[in-house]
Formats: sequence, C-alpha cells, structure tokens
Amino acid sequence: MTPLSIVGLVLVAAPLGLLAYAYAGYPVVLMALAAFKRANGSRGEPTPSVALPVGAAADAEWPEITITVPAYNEERSIGATIENLLAADYPAAQRRILVVSDASSDGTDAIVSRYADRNVELLRLPARGGKTAAENAAARHVRSGLIVNTDASVRVRPDALKPLVRAFADASVGVASGRDVSTGDEAREGNRAESGYVGYEMWVRALETRVSSIIGASGCFYAFRREVYQPDFPAELSRDFASVLIAREHGYRAVSVDDAVCLVPRTISLQVEFRRKIRTMARGLATLWYKRALLNPWHYGAFAFMLASHKLVRWLFYASLPLSVVGLVLLVPAYPAAVAVLIAALAGIAVGTIGLRWSRPKPPPRVIALAGFAWGSALAGMLAWWEALRGRRRAVWEPTRRP
Repeated sequence: MTPLSIVGLVLVAAPLGLLAYAYAGYPVVLMALAAFKRANGSRGEPTPSVALPVGAAADAEWPEITITVPAYNEERSIGATIENLLAADYPAAQRRILVVSDASSDGTDAIVSRYADRNVELLRLPARGGKTAAENAAARHVRSGLIVNTDASVRVRPDALKPLVRAFADASVGVASGRDVSTGDEAREGNRAESGYVGYEMWVRALETRVSSIIGASGCFYAFRREVYQPDFPAELSRDFASVLIAREHGYRAVSVDDAVCLVPRTISLQVEFRRKIRTMARGLATLWYKRALLNPWHYGAFAFMLASHKLVRWLFYASLPLSVVGLVLLVPAYPAAVAVLIAALAGIAVGTIGLRWSRPKPPPRVIALAGFAWGSALAGMLAWWEALRGRRRAVWEPTRRP
C-alpha cells in the first residue's frame, strides 16, 4: 500500500468514523453512563431542594415567571401565539408575557398592544438587531427570577409550563429545555424527514439529562434562571445553545423536560429548512468558539466530553466530507473499486439535489425526500463551516415562516 493510498483511506474513513460515533457511539456511551449511575443509586434526575407546588397547589406558591417572545413582522401568528400562552395552565398573576418587537414594520405591534390589560407587554426596538439582540434588550425589563423564552411560530401545550418551571426545584438546575415535537401535513411537505431527526435529538437530550446535563436547549421553548441571563451577549451568536454553556460556567446544569411539550410546525420545503440549517450551524460554530474554554476536560470534566461529542464531532463530520472525495480520488490508482464508490456518491448527490430543489405542488417520493434531507443537511453543514471560517456573522436574518 502506497503512502497516498494510506492518506486516501484515512480521508475516507474519517467522516465515516465521526458519523458513526456522533450518532450511534455517543448515545451508547450515554446509555452506559446512565446505567452505571442507576446501579450506584443516582439516576441523574432532579432532586428537589426547594419546595415547588405539586398538583392543585395554591397559585401563589408558583414562582413569578416572564415569558419573552422575540418577534419580527409576525402579524400572521403573534395573536394566536399570545392566546396560546394566555391559555397555559399557570397562574395569571404569576405570569408576565413580554413581546419584543424587533422593529417590526407590519401590524405586529398593534396586535400585541391589544393585550395590554392581560399582563402582556410590548417592547419595541427602534432598529432591527436580530433575535439575540432582542433577547438582550428583554433582559433589562425582566424582574422575575425565572425567564421562559419561546418563538412566535410555535405552540406550547397548555400543560407544558408547570413541568418546565418545576425542574427548577432542583437548585443545581440553571436551564430547563422543553421537548420539541415536529408537526405538519405529510401530504403537502417535502421535509418529512425532519420529524425523525427531531425525535432522535430529543432522545439524546433525555439520555444526557439522566447522565448529568444537556448540551443545547431548544430555542423554541426553554427556561433559565435570571443569574444566567447575560444581557450583553454577542448578537451574532446563539443564546439557546450558549445558555447551557453559561449555566455550566455558573455551576449549574441543564435538563430536558419530557412533559414540557412544544409543537413545532415543519417548514414546508427542504429549501427553507436548508437555509435555516446553514444559519443555525454557523451560529452554533461561532458560539462554540466563543465558549471554547468549556471544551477543557481538566476544568469541566464530563461536560467537556459531552460537549465535544454532541456538538464538535457532529460538526467535524461535515468539515471532513470534502476531504473524503479527495481520499477516493487518491485510492483510485490502487483500488479501482473506488471509482464505483465515487460514482455512487455522485449519483446520491444528484438525487439529493433533486429532492432539495423540488418545487412541484406535491412532495417528492419518500426516497428522493430522504436523499434531499441527507444531502441538504450535509451541504448546509459544509457551507456553515465556510461561513464560520470566513468569520461571517449574521445577527439579522429573515425568520423562518412556519405553517
């Protein structure tokens, strides 16, 4: 075997190894750690240290919370979002809703103002700054000890708020994340595979909770203590991911709450989801770099290992994909079969591109849809690395409009 062949094998094997560990090996490790903790009498679940209401306890016993809703031009959905939050099973006197309008130019502000007599407040920003900037502005108007962040494009189940708040009965918990459930009409969508991925991600977070701490909160619905609300957080970074990291810096852990269900409508097309994934991963990479000190196992122990496994290894898989093509080319002289693999990969990319660019009224066949989802995710990951390495930061973007 020539040196070039060895290099080629390494380049081809690297992404396969990263993929296998990130999506299969890491969950197996988590299951083993969770089983070990159970065997030693520790389940990794919240142990109440502060009394919180259970069942039909008096309303006054529930802590005061502020629900913040960043919004930009959400006149189509903001009214239903507020009604959804007002209908939640939580004492009205202990719940305040703060809608932060990111300089909306439509009727969003007027709609929010109609709810002023129902403990709903409007905070209008004079100029667009993006979601994180809106959350920064909200920090200066929060008086409660617990803050709940949610989006204008999702729906929180009526029974979800109390389980989310109850997680803070454990004094070690600094962030509590809801459980996303992907919803939609499969007869109209080309993005059906997203539900499977969301379900997998929620399963991994449940495993992480049993071990110690989740690595990223759900941006659609999560809560945190006021102590971890950093009001000057860089606007081009991702607060939902960073909230967990900031909590760890303050000595807290983060948990996923299965009963705190948030319904997240799937985007109708893979093209919309593709653009969202580029932005999400690029911001995630920048956030991880900003908080890179948490990858130090000497200071952060198991958390550093979990952070590297859940986030960094997944993202390194996308960075290694272009090198795998180079590896196949290097293998061709010694292994003619590499040509067949290269052709098969190119054929898969072609089918995936068809699925990604599908624009007909009916969704694509399932095989094409799956190929489009896989290729779209891979391409989004590679482009996210390109944006991150170029130092391109986007604090402002057009929000994902969900059905």
